[in-house]
Amino acid sequence: MKNPWMSMWMSAAAKNVATAQGHWMNEAKRQQAVLQKQMTKAATEQLLKAWGMAPKKR
Repeated sequence: MKNPWMSMWMSAAAKNVATAQGHWMNEAKRQQAVLQKQMTKAATEQLLKAWGMAPKKR
């Protein structure tokens, strides 16, 4: 015989875990995008310095 209370509890737990995982994945993607932008900027500045072209200061 199935236990309906256990089934409801497991469904709620799975929903909460999925929500937390979604928030965690969104934060990880945001941090990856920020890091990629920083690394691209740093690499570009290094190349410009190596070629003797200083980046314009704003």
